[in-house]
Amino acid sequence: MTTDPELLRERAAAALLAARDRTRLLTTCVEHPDLVAQHSPLMSPLVWDLAHIGNQEEQWLLRTVGGREALRPDIDSVYDAFEHPRAERPSLPLLPPDEAHGYVAEVRGRVLDVLERTPLHGGPLLDAGFAFGMIAQHEQQHDETMLITHQLRRGPAVLTAPEPPPAPDDLLPSEVLVPGGPFSMGTSAEPWALDNERPAHRRLVPAFLIDTTPVSNGAYQRFIEDGGYQEPRWWAAEGWAQVQQHKLRAPLFWKRDGGQWLRRRFGVTEPVPPDEPVLHVSWYEADAYARWAGRRLPTEAEWEKAARFDPATGRSMRYPWGDEDPTPERANLGQRHLRPAAIGSYPEGASPLGVRQLIGDVWEWTASDFLPYPGFAAFPYREYSEVFFGDGHKVLRGGSFAVDPVACRGTFRNWDLPVRRQIFSGFRTARDAGPEGDA
Repeated sequence: MTTDPELLRERAAAALLAARDRTRLLTTCVEHPDLVAQHSPLMSPLVWDLAHIGNQEEQWLLRTVGGREALRPDIDSVYDAFEHPRAERPSLPLLPPDEAHGYVAEVRGRVLDVLERTPLHGGPLLDAGFAFGMIAQHEQQHDETMLITHQLRRGPAVLTAPEPPPAPDDLLPSEVLVPGGPFSMGTSAEPWALDNERPAHRRLVPAFLIDTTPVSNGAYQRFIEDGGYQEPRWWAAEGWAQVQQHKLRAPLFWKRDGGQWLRRRFGVTEPVPPDEPVLHVSWYEADAYARWAGRRLPTEAEWEKAARFDPATGRSMRYPWGDEDPTPERANLGQRHLRPAAIGSYPEGASPLGVRQLIGDVWEWTASDFLPYPGFAAFPYREYSEVFFGDGHKVLRGGSFAVDPVACRGTFRNWDLPVRRQIFSGFRTARDAGPEGDA
């Protein structure tokens, strides 16, 4: 990233404005009742997310960075995500939609003035415009959350987007060998990287084989048809309990209609496309499929090595394709399409070893618990990452079609409870290489 202050300012402003454009789209395409309703106890009302975005921006950029007087200190508690779990947020004294829109607009106007006047150096929050990048990422993460709420919402379709480009008609191997040895995991150099991505450290990873593409709907249907949801031997005990308790038989939003599977996608019911990556599966479902297939989920370190390691140079790159930012030709990101692209898409985004779609399309479950890296230091607050460390959350990697590029890179770590299905999650599988480092 550039160190030129004016270019940094332009980059920060562009990231903030792009996030706001998306927030506006997601909160103006539905009427008042849909904004204030809770469409699932797993999610907040859309109007809560909207004002929370503005409140975080006010606290960090106006008050902390800009030293400005508090604009709405009376709502800090209402929009504190740790004080109020999602299920109880509809009962809070939330700002009504018009007031919430006015609030976030007023905050943003003042923030752009702060950005113009603030030196982008002089401490961790200011260096390279980190605080502005952090808030742009925070808003985009909530935009993804709001898109999940749109998927859970019942009613006619309100969002539209063009279809992803078709996958090239080339024959791909089913798996790719990733050579064993050390590589540099995480980052100490990415200016807007969040605390859980830091610091860079050496990680020794034995040779392994990983799927060239994410697991497809068609492949997952074979697991279903083979009785995958009726056979406890494929499931972790907690996962099998979920299958029985909730009578799970397929990914979330799927239903059987005669001889075919249908799915609901943003208000549209359609046949499940066999060549798309499977979507809306929990960690337990991904793990069960991998066991049924005689394979396993990759560890987080394996996933990152497959995504970043260049065997020709021994270097870890920012992205599978190199150090350049994502482009539409390399990855399906940013809600540009409202679905994953077909498996094998985006050859320009492939890793040096030929692994495809590691960035974008679907978040990919890994086998790993969400844990700190050696030398981790919480910044700028413990509640971003540290309070989630432990064996309760599993790591997801790579981003999805719903993730903006500002919040997606080769080192970016996402995490969630292994039961979660409403998120835009899929997976790919792996297996150990033989003693000679091959199949």
